[in-house]
Amino acid sequence: MDRKEILSMVDHTLLKQGARLEDIKKLIDEGIEYGTASVCIPPYYVKAAAEYADGRIPICTVIGFPNGYSVVAAKACEAIEAISSGASEIDTVINICMVKNGAYDELLSELKILRRVCEDKILKVIIETCLLTDEEKIEMCRVVSESGADFIKTSTGFGGGGATVEDVVLMRKYCANHVKIKASGGIRSFEDAEKMIEAGASRLGTSSLVKICVEEK
Repeated sequence: MDRKEILSMVDHTLLKQGARLEDIKKLIDEGIEYGTASVCIPPYYVKAAAEYADGRIPICTVIGFPNGYSVVAAKACEAIEAISSGASEIDTVINICMVKNGAYDELLSELKILRRVCEDKILKVIIETCLLTDEEKIEMCRVVSESGADFIKTSTGFGGGGATVEDVVLMRKYCANHVKIKASGGIRSFEDAEKMIEAGASRLGTSSLVKICVEEK
């Protein structure tokens, strides 16, 4: 698999709390130059980013990030605001408290609400694999499959662990065929990326791959 093909699967990401508007604009320029799938940015910057990108690259943002335990009404408001500001992809963090309490029906209801408010936009569900047991990961594959979400995503990158090949394999095995997999967190080389894709990922959350290309210019 060549680099161009891999980059086309990348959500070029900048979610650091101290990111400046000039950093976001640079991220967009890089994403366009290298043909990434989207740029993934903080909600605060969505409107300005959408205006700057002017349709040249999809804008992705995060909801309930990074902890996921805000109430569903707050997440829904965040999603509606992001979409109205120009986001075309939404990455939401699950309420891990619900998982730990075995409240899977409640979590499914939350995700269905978010699916509804996101309408035709791409919805990715971050399950934060580093905090879950394998049994909980399997249950989340079922819940995400039933929710109507487009993607299941491994990690926020803020939870103490990132994507692993083993988790991507597990998710591909237990998710319905219509659910795609986004591997995120700790993907620092094209070799890492290829391993994730071979395991079943079709989207990658990382800033490292474009950085490699920029440094090699």
